[in-house]
Amino acid sequence: MNRQHGMIERYKALDRINHWITALGFVLLALSGLALFHPSLFWLNQFFGGGTWMRILHPFVGGLFFLSFAGLVWRFWSHNLISRADVQWLKRIGDVIVNREDRLPQVDRYNAGQKMLFWTLLLVVPGLLVSGVVIWRPWFAPLFSIEIIRLAALLHAFAAFVMIVAITVHIYAAFWVSGTMGAMIRGKVSRAWAARHHGAWYARILRGEDH
Repeated sequence: MNRQHGMIERYKALDRINHWITALGFVLLALSGLALFHPSLFWLNQFFGGGTWMRILHPFVGGLFFLSFAGLVWRFWSHNLISRADVQWLKRIGDVIVNREDRLPQVDRYNAGQKMLFWTLLLVVPGLLVSGVVIWRPWFAPLFSIEIIRLAALLHAFAAFVMIVAITVHIYAAFWVSGTMGAMIRGKVSRAWAARHHGAWYARILRGEDH
């Protein structure tokens, strides 16, 4: 914790690096995946040096993305367990939308929406990895029947759609709640921000508990 100027450390440098590597991987995978998904989006291949390089890079970037995401899971899974306060938070989603935070239960390190994103990605990212390996030509696809490859391609597209929608909402929320982006860029938040948006977490910080 940094007591200077009323600032608190929310994310360590390694956490931020891990997050931004994962974010970069997502952008590269989303662009190349959309280009491979539909001919009308194939022009996106220009960001990868052409279609051939895009097809080569997509699965390797996917593997690195999975490893980076696994690092985030290992670091933050214990902070994303659903609590009774989270259930109450979800029941008062109307107050969340209009920023009536005084009517909400105190939030710990993450609110229920952030936790739902975490568990959604924990389901879809492994699905993307497994289905991606099955359809990875020419390395693994020949090992499977055409029926399994088609099913894997369908699963891959569906999981990718869910991930893109979920992370788009995540990005919107990060800009919507002022100070959130700064926390992941600089690693610190003000005491006022912590008390307002994550009161239960701030109370644990004041007690000197590990955060």
